Amino acid sequence: MERIPELELMLNPEQANAYARADFAKPHQQIADHFAMTFPDLTLTGHVLDLGCGPADLLIRFARAWPKALFHGIDGSPAMLAEGNAAIANAGLGERIQLFQQSLPTATLPAKNYQAIISNSLLHHLHDPAILWQTVKQAATPGTALYITDLYRPESVQQAEALVTTYSGNEADILKRDFYHSLLAAFTPDEVEQQLNNSGLDFLTVTTTSDRHMRISGYLSD
Repeated sequence: MERIPELELMLNPEQANAYARADFAKPHQQIADHFAMTFPDLTLTGHVLDLGCGPADLLIRFARAWPKALFHGIDGSPAMLAEGNAAIANAGLGERIQLFQQSLPTATLPAKNYQAIISNSLLHHLHDPAILWQTVKQAATPGTALYITDLYRPESVQQAEALVTTYSGNEADILKRDFYHSLLAAFTPDEVEQQLNNSGLDFLTVTTTSDRHMRISGYLSD
């Protein structure tokens, strides 16, 4: 199935609110837990960057897991950032998490280098995936831990519809619609492998982690 790109930014306040209210507790906590398993010798005490942070639930979970680190989140949607800032304030983590309205590839990174870079479900939104990998290289230094998760594209529209029914049957219609479009816009693991080769990041590992998710992880090489 050919890729069908979707809108890069979620600017609709209703859409942002739906994501902020949706229950992503289990998958987001799994990301934080598996980050720790992937980098068992890493203690986060520096700056961590989340590219495409959305309503900041993942950042909040990372901040709770690593209380000595500082966190920056970048997103191009004011509506998403408004939801994120409210959640951060409610969690009492405003001194350790800062969100910035920035769009790739023109983002001005708030720190010069990062101990870790994370990103969840940003890649499939980008019309040009090289933008993500360019930003990763800009923000990282040798030894930076990279952990990126995203959907991967199913083989057919029918398979995409079945995944939506299986995993989003009880969600709001707006979330089901977005999930379907995101599946069609996602890249395959083979396509991501090629993106990494083209970007000089071929030392990163691409792993399928479910029937719809993949992970790209590793330390930045010298």
